Amino acid sequence: MAVLAFAFTPPAVADKGTDTQALRDAVTAGAIIDHLEELQAIADANGGTRSAGTSGHVASAVYIENQLKAAGYTPERQYFEYLKFNLESEAFQRLTPTPLTYTADDFAAMTYSGFGEVTAAVTPVDINLLGDRASTSGCEATDFTGFPAGTIALIQRGTCPFNTKAVNAEAAGAVGVIIFNQGDGDDRLARVDGTLGAPAADNPEVTIPTVGASFAVGEELAGLPGATVRIDVQGNTQPIETFNVLADTAGRADRTVVVGAHLDSVAEGPGINDNGSGSAAILETALQMAELGVTPENRVRFAWWSGEEDGLIGSDYYVAQLSKSELKNHALNLNFDMVASPNPVRFVYDGDGKQLGTSGPNGSGQIEKVFLDYFASQGLATEPTEFDGRSDYFGFIENGIPAGGLFTGAEDIKTAEQAAIYGGMAGVAYDPCYHQACDDIDNIDAAVLEQMADAIAHATLTFAMTQSAVNGTAKGSGSGNLNLEFKGHQAVR
Repeated sequence: MAVLAFAFTPPAVADKGTDTQALRDAVTAGAIIDHLEELQAIADANGGTRSAGTSGHVASAVYIENQLKAAGYTPERQYFEYLKFNLESEAFQRLTPTPLTYTADDFAAMTYSGFGEVTAAVTPVDINLLGDRASTSGCEATDFTGFPAGTIALIQRGTCPFNTKAVNAEAAGAVGVIIFNQGDGDDRLARVDGTLGAPAADNPEVTIPTVGASFAVGEELAGLPGATVRIDVQGNTQPIETFNVLADTAGRADRTVVVGAHLDSVAEGPGINDNGSGSAAILETALQMAELGVTPENRVRFAWWSGEEDGLIGSDYYVAQLSKSELKNHALNLNFDMVASPNPVRFVYDGDGKQLGTSGPNGSGQIEKVFLDYFASQGLATEPTEFDGRSDYFGFIENGIPAGGLFTGAEDIKTAEQAAIYGGMAGVAYDPCYHQACDDIDNIDAAVLEQMADAIAHATLTFAMTQSAVNGTAKGSGSGNLNLEFKGHQAVR
């Protein structure tokens, strides 16, 4: 790891308000876009993608490493392997009582579903379509008492991981699984886009076809006794060897601040907003800290994760390799995944859970406050976004490490109220090219990138210079009231 020991130190510690102006001035959207153009050129030269395990990802990492080395860092690679899920085709049809072919708006194959084609009757499993629609459907083996083997389990989202539901169904003799959305809020109506997780010691393999569906589809099937459906999921798994890139500053190792972004794209495109934008923003922050000669109080570890799009593999692997003492030495994680969306909102992770109800470990609220205070000082509006398990902070908060970060939006639709505050177009996705080939160099908003880059620089330096630890690992397991059902940015397609 690099050890940077330069003469200049910012004029005040974070406890009294670190002066971050010089770093914010130095970290510019123009320089970040220069990095993004390099990532675009790399994708163009490597089949249009920078996904994990491809030459495009390796070339992206080499570019990051060369930039860091020139600035005085000593980047290191952290290698790991996993099975990648490759979906080739998916189909879902109701055959009786009235034939209907479901569309992409209605369903999607679960990542790491089993492969195959099945036709069978549908059996609802402990679902709740009334009142608050609270559901533990499929979470316990006893939910399947009397389940007729050879049928397809209809399971409602809620409480436990998708893998648990599917594994319980398979053990009960189900030949396929439909997991439909819970229906307990506007954000629990659309099709479920989820992952069963890569097979591991603590995550059993599912071998039967499994799809996610909308609440409307599940509700309708539940009201059709004797309904039969056909599910067809075809594809393969592929062993992948890839690596994270890590680079350290000087500073107290017992207060390590991990500033991370995933470097891999989806296979479908170059991933310039998702997540070239976050990767390039933290790269430029690292370069300008070196250029200014910053000597941090606390060690900053810049991290470019791989395998995020396949289920947060790289960041999970990183945290899993930490000993108990190393976990305690990690003060916090700052996560930056998509910070230049073309129809943006300035989202800040709701660390204390006061806005959206899902809090991070102790200290996450303090991280949120640093971002909120900064944006308020600039007269810029923000909105909360929840810890929903979709990005690389997940492994950190699951292990008691406080986290926070920024996000400018993915596939969800901008509201009229948001358009009035942030500009852009209501009724259009924050990123209409999310996980598509058109997520290219033209798919970014330079103005919001400048705003987010300043906030990234501000928070990074603030926590690098603080003289009081921000660390929740000593208090509780860190799981708090998290109730995460899917993992991985790739899980939403």
